[in-house]
Amino acid sequence: MHSEAVASRSADPRDARDTRESRNGTPQLDAVSLAIIEQLQQDGRRPYAAIGKAVGLSEAAVRQRVQKLLDQGVMQIVAVTDPLTVGFRRQAMVGVNVEGDLDPVADALTAMSEVEYVVMTAGSFDILAEIVCEDDDHLLDVINKRIRALPGVRSTESFVYLKLKKQTYMWGTR
Repeated sequence: MHSEAVASRSADPRDARDTRESRNGTPQLDAVSLAIIEQLQQDGRRPYAAIGKAVGLSEAAVRQRVQKLLDQGVMQIVAVTDPLTVGFRRQAMVGVNVEGDLDPVADALTAMSEVEYVVMTAGSFDILAEIVCEDDDHLLDVINKRIRALPGVRSTESFVYLKLKKQTYMWGTR
């Protein structure tokens, strides 16, 4: 969204319309909050004053909005690393087939420190989990002794990453 379009809308930071919950409990964001997110996706260290100028708010109003977005779990501001450069030499996507309820298996995977994300899917696998490990022995231990040992896990299939060509979190706010 262009800053001119955002600035032309009501940008009163006290306006309760910045976020509302939808029927399913997810926050519905206004155009200004979406524009703030886009600014931070371009540069997570961008000063609040610069963001405010781009979206038509004061620095204090931007700070307040960003904190609200963080508190609601709408976004996170993090440093994204290349796993290889910080000692994690093996990454893999693991497809998991489950007998019965998926939630307990998904919850157990989510609790594992090596698991970066967990997705419940429709298709060949019930759950996909991305795993980041120090080496092949570590990956084998996670899959063989921890994932396959979970109650309800029927089978797994591993897709070991040979080379990471693209990793981005810039899907925007549409």
